[in-house]
Amino acid sequence: MEYVIGIDLGTSAVKVLLVDRNGQVRGEWTEPYPLYQPQSGYSEQNPEDWVEKTMVALRQVVQTANIDPRSVCGLSFSGQMHGLVLLNEKGEALRKAVLWNDTRTANECREIEERVGVDRLLSITQNRALEGFTLPKILWVKKHEPQLYQQAYTFLLPKDYVRFRLTGQMAMEYSDAAGTLLLDIRKKAWSREICELLDIDERLCPPLVESTSYVGTLLSDIAEQIGLSANVKVFAGGADNACGAIGAGILSEGTTMCSIGTSGVVLAYEQTATKDFAGKVHYFNHAKPNSYYIMGVTLAAGYSFDWLKRTFMPEISFSEVIHQAAESPIGANGLLFTPYLVGERTPHADAHIRASFIGIDASHTKWDFARAVMEGIIFSLNESVEIIKRSGKKMKSIVSIGGGAKSHEWLQIQANIFHTPIEKLKNEQGPGLGAAMIAACGCGWFESLEECAATFKQVEQLVEPQEDAAQRYQELFHVYRQIYAQTKEINEQLKKFRN
Repeated sequence: MEYVIGIDLGTSAVKVLLVDRNGQVRGEWTEPYPLYQPQSGYSEQNPEDWVEKTMVALRQVVQTANIDPRSVCGLSFSGQMHGLVLLNEKGEALRKAVLWNDTRTANECREIEERVGVDRLLSITQNRALEGFTLPKILWVKKHEPQLYQQAYTFLLPKDYVRFRLTGQMAMEYSDAAGTLLLDIRKKAWSREICELLDIDERLCPPLVESTSYVGTLLSDIAEQIGLSANVKVFAGGADNACGAIGAGILSEGTTMCSIGTSGVVLAYEQTATKDFAGKVHYFNHAKPNSYYIMGVTLAAGYSFDWLKRTFMPEISFSEVIHQAAESPIGANGLLFTPYLVGERTPHADAHIRASFIGIDASHTKWDFARAVMEGIIFSLNESVEIIKRSGKKMKSIVSIGGGAKSHEWLQIQANIFHTPIEKLKNEQGPGLGAAMIAACGCGWFESLEECAATFKQVEQLVEPQEDAAQRYQELFHVYRQIYAQTKEINEQLKKFRN
């Protein structure tokens, strides 16, 4: 039996999957690493932690699965997007990595849009300048840490840095490069124009490869330490959302995915980069060559539900909260929640807006509040669904992954609010499975990612929308969409009172 490995470098941990030719996970191992937040708005990690923990996880997954290491023929990567890893000429990290959820770069975002121009930026990158992207982080280091910037030889994104350390080969693939705000996503080349307008040396930008590209083998000393053959083929891999899309089979027109983790994502396949969404949703290169995906983001999706439970019901299990919330009627007895706990991304790129409960009544119970939070998360994601549908896309179904796929109640609320059938997968492993699929195709197991998905993706359940509930939710969604505009100014005034 042959195996491939998918490595998913997340924000809190690295997860390694060992997968066989039938798409069955035969072993998995997770290793956490610390997050550094030295002050408000800062979010950093030590790149050496990623390398060390990835090697530990690789060693453990092979040992615990009790397989012949020579039976592993390939591996690939998925990883958190946007994080800046700045390297010197020796390939050494000059500082801790600045992560996707770091928000220190508001001034740099304004500078980018002023110097490049919003319209020109959108025409090249198809995305607005937001704090999470890589380019604002480069400008921040240039401005605030000039001595480090002067030593910089190149930069990589998190999973590309780990791959470099394991193989000695330095490159960035297109699905992650699209999230830097430096890539011309149509031409699949670094934008010389943006670099010149912002006085960034284009030589900082690393070589570009396809997500499916073969990039080499493991370094001999690395292979020895983790207990694998030095002949294991390594493939570039993709951004976490791109790999999550591969794992969910989002590889052709009409396919869409909803992922509810800490943040929430609605992602739809797109064959071209010709549509104009005016920056309301993200538009990135897919890990499938010569294709794209459209993505809307809710910053505090699962995080909102976790906050509610942690703050008001710490002694009650998640499953019990969901079960009891389902007993509350549609609309939570007239209670709405906007999940803006840490700001919002789609369609309101607003770092300062904050969450609201609207319609609180003395008769409301904690289960009504739980129901309102669940519905509010899906209402927020539905804003992205509606934008994508208005572009002319047909959604025959939506694949649900992450925390939102773990209970029938969540799945039914999604089906009703999105007014679309929801697919629950039998073996949902997220981005790590997508990375393994890239390796499986690279090793010649399948002719294409689509052929691989036909074997690896298995639908366990299809949840149909309930028409009466869907109509009721359409009325509520109309009310929900009014809350942002009517609370924006109030939140601006409240900013000075927050710690």
